Amino acid sequence: MEYSKTGLQFTEQFESCRTSAYSDIGGVPTIGWGTTIYPNGSPVKLGDTCTIVEADNWLMWKVQQIVDKLNRLLLNPNSLTQSQFDALVDFTYNVGLFNFQHSTLLRLINAGNLQAAANEFEKWDHVNGKEVAGLLRRRLEEKQEFQS
Repeated sequence: MEYSKTGLQFTEQFESCRTSAYSDIGGVPTIGWGTTIYPNGSPVKLGDTCTIVEADNWLMWKVQQIVDKLNRLLLNPNSLTQSQFDALVDFTYNVGLFNFQHSTLLRLINAGNLQAAANEFEKWDHVNGKEVAGLLRRRLEEKQEFQS
């Protein structure tokens, strides 16, 4: 499957594009549309800057990495609806491939238990042990997208 234009707009709704690096809520240097690691593998550093075009390119690079990995991790990606796949791409964009790869959410999807999987989204609303309202809002919208 591929990430839809609607899905990409969903991600852009939650990720603001910033052309100067900043520390995200978890203290991780971030730039562009939530980029923490550049395509060359080096980490973002405070003081880094970019253009909108660079930020857009990094977004598309990261999204493609996620799409490719999800198509390998999901036992039957074509059994999902476009909305379900879009929700998973956005979720993974935010929490990271490693976290998704080791999640109960993935295990439940691969077991065919989509209702239980949907209930996993909102468990991912903490940063450094603290609940974050913005993350809960994002997780609830991902869950809604997954269930639509």
